[in-house]
Amino acid sequence: MNIALTDEALQWFKHEMEVEPGDTIRFYARYGGSSPFHEGFSLGMTREEPIAIGVQTEIDGVIYYIDEKDLWFFNNHNLHVDVDTSNDELQYDYRT
Repeated sequence: MNIALTDEALQWFKHEMEVEPGDTIRFYARYGGSSPFHEGFSLGMTREEPIAIGVQTEIDGVIYYIDEKDLWFFNNHNLHVDVDTSNDELQYDYRT
């Protein structure tokens, strides 16, 4: 599994979260909402120091990661992060 971010998503993180080299961004399974694989769970994101990284990608010195305990949520799919331009929010896609 891997994590991919579009250039638009990287710009969103720089603008909205003011990420800079050395920062770590965690994607995690949260209770509430829905996803293509798990009703009642959706994907969340936060700036958080890692404990047990399951998968990560580093871009411009920023680490984007998923903790080992949240890998179940992705059902062996890759995470693709983009921006929905209609509302300027992150958009997640799960790809094989």
